[in-house]
Amino acid sequence: MKVAVVCSNGKVGKLVVKEAQAAGLKVTGFAREENKSEAKNFVQKDLFALTKADLEGFDLVVDAFGAWAEVDLPNHSKSLAHLCDLLSGTETRLVIVGGAGSLYVNKEHTVQVMDGPDFPDIFKPLASAQGKALENLRKRDDVKWTFISPAG
Repeated sequence: MKVAVVCSNGKVGKLVVKEAQAAGLKVTGFAREENKSEAKNFVQKDLFALTKADLEGFDLVVDAFGAWAEVDLPNHSKSLAHLCDLLSGTETRLVIVGGAGSLYVNKEHTVQVMDGPDFPDIFKPLASAQGKALENLRKRDDVKWTFISPAG
């Protein structure tokens, strides 16, 4: 299986690269700066500069984008929309690494972890940005996607 890890230099990206390669997958890392991961194959390119051709031939694309600064939080939605547009209509699966804030805590799916009184204020802006990206993703039926939310 051929796997592309977008934002492979980040905390999550580095771990995904390491684990995927250990599992025997053919991994290519993509990041805007020089390779800081264990990726044996690497393309130095900003996420927003990626093209359809860059992701062609991969069975799986892992979106490991992450941003904490308030000014960068809208990029969670923008980057995900860009990757979806590149993979639209293809057989390539997109896996997005999200956060626990988007998990539902009731059977009606009306309350999320981030809505709870015990959810730390410091994480609310990030959880909200990731939640908005997931909300937009749910409206797409042209991309094969999986959004992974770790346990709270």
